[in-house]
Amino acid sequence: MRIDIITVLPELLKSPFEASILKRAIDANLVSVHFHNLRDFGIGNYKSIDDTQFGGGAGMVMMIEPIDTCISKLQSERTYDEIIYMTPDGEHLNQGIANHVSLKKNIIILCGHYKGVDQRVRDKFITREISIGDYVLSGGELGAAVLCDAIIRLIPGVLGNETSALTDSFQDGLLAPPIYTKPREYDGLKVPEVLFSGNFPEIEKWREEQAYLRTKERRPDLLDD
Repeated sequence: MRIDIITVLPELLKSPFEASILKRAIDANLVSVHFHNLRDFGIGNYKSIDDTQFGGGAGMVMMIEPIDTCISKLQSERTYDEIIYMTPDGEHLNQGIANHVSLKKNIIILCGHYKGVDQRVRDKFITREISIGDYVLSGGELGAAVLCDAIIRLIPGVLGNETSALTDSFQDGLLAPPIYTKPREYDGLKVPEVLFSGNFPEIEKWREEQAYLRTKERRPDLLDD
């Protein structure tokens, strides 16, 4: 997979990709991530990328021309499966979206700033709009990093155990069940005996029951869906 991220602040984005699972995925050539500073495509001597909005109102708007120039350059080099815009009014990122996007070969992620982008950018280029929650950040960079982490970990070969991602919360519409490791007892807190039974059908049944109960308690809305 190739991910091209268009941003005003590439330095803000780079650090998550220089450690942990994301770095290992890049080093193993399972994914490549490229940052494009939108100011390199800005207009005039000051490399302008934003202006006041027509009709008046507070806040600056990212202009279409620099974004068009950047995206068109990338599209001249390869075909993209998705051009994603990170925006508070996009669809909420969930595991299903992450699963879907992780299957793509080439994607562009556009990070919004200020009051957002000229609507014509969304009309002309954007194939999917994604939000990571009902709140506003200073820019789309942190949201883009969250999206990248969610999709890169699903690429075959990224995790040490590829079945691990399949048992994460939300993969089957439920939260993950409780998990335990050594020691067997700690400060009076014991691991459920069923996990030592060696009866794997019973263990799986227990996990399914616990996943349902945890979801019912913490996220009943998932059961409604």
